[in-house]
Amino acid sequence: MDFELSDEQAAVRESAAAVFGGMADAARVGAVEATADRVDEELWQSLAQAHLLGLVVPEVHGGAGLGLLEACMVLEQQGRHVAPVPLWATTVGALAVARLGRDDQQRDLLPDVCSGARKMSAALTEVAASPGRRPAVTARADGAGWRLSGTAMAVPQAHVAGSVLVPAAVDGDGPLLVAVVDPTGPGVTLERALTTDRQVHPHLHLDGARVAAEDVLAAPGRGEEAVDLMVDSALTGLGALAVGVCEEAVTLAAAYCNQRQQFGKPLAAFQGTLLRAADAYIDTEAIRVTTWQAAWRIDTGRPAAVAVAAAKWWASEAGQRVVHATQHLHGGLGADVSYPIHRYFLWGKQIELLLGGPASQLARLGTLVADDLRARSGVRSQVPA
Repeated sequence: MDFELSDEQAAVRESAAAVFGGMADAARVGAVEATADRVDEELWQSLAQAHLLGLVVPEVHGGAGLGLLEACMVLEQQGRHVAPVPLWATTVGALAVARLGRDDQQRDLLPDVCSGARKMSAALTEVAASPGRRPAVTARADGAGWRLSGTAMAVPQAHVAGSVLVPAAVDGDGPLLVAVVDPTGPGVTLERALTTDRQVHPHLHLDGARVAAEDVLAAPGRGEEAVDLMVDSALTGLGALAVGVCEEAVTLAAAYCNQRQQFGKPLAAFQGTLLRAADAYIDTEAIRVTTWQAAWRIDTGRPAAVAVAAAKWWASEAGQRVVHATQHLHGGLGADVSYPIHRYFLWGKQIELLLGGPASQLARLGTLVADDLRARSGVRSQVPA
């Protein structure tokens, strides 16, 4: 099997590396983090001009017509520079619209994503945390449309999003639907909330917010499919971010240990330092291969649930080992919150727990394996999916 990147994929990675490398140095990232929105709008527009925001969007709507794998290559570069832009959230939303949306929804939403005029997000925190992927938001019929009520917690960058995809359970315990919600619309309020990595993930409060029929992305009967796609692509995207975060953290630690002198020789000359750095490198590569496998399976329509859970487990469990190790290798300097390595530690910790930490991923893997064994033996599963 050929694991080499295609020419198109290599071009995507190189273009993303050039944009982030040229605009997301530590000083600039720190300055953006001091703003109210904590989003680098100039960098966002540069990504649009480089045609990197619409990779998952069909060509007819101005995109590249590529897949999640190519989008993950851009997310990897974002992670390398811990760049404060809503790329992960927008990618998840745009991919769902591109794959499940009606033609009119795609025409209304996707060209603006490609141009950088529209950012997107998805309310997935409670859904991902629920064993049965059940949302906290409920929906009740209102004529041809719906009324949504409840609170979706920690919606990534909802304060700058033009559209938020909100899963809801009909009458609380019925089938799922997914609605396209305007976060500034009637019956919708945002409560500011900050994350470990210094980004803004507001809580989205819905008080009978009306959703017209044309704003339903996935009606009851297709809601579960849409939720699975959004959660799986979101978890895979977090793996790609973790690859970039960990790879750059290891690079920074290696550079520091090569120049820092202790007892008359570089820290890199000590066996303990070498072994810990080597373990961090191996963990990073494990995150990489499991993430690429998950993205490839999603793009090719293969069953991806096990691969996605494995990728997120590696991003969570191994990712936090990497950011701990690389911070510790910096000694006292690693505790300096103004020094770049600390920001990688924060991003690693955020990725570890976002949409479910290692324990929840292991629990889901156990459920999936048990279901598979039952299916093979002809026994009906009693375990929630």
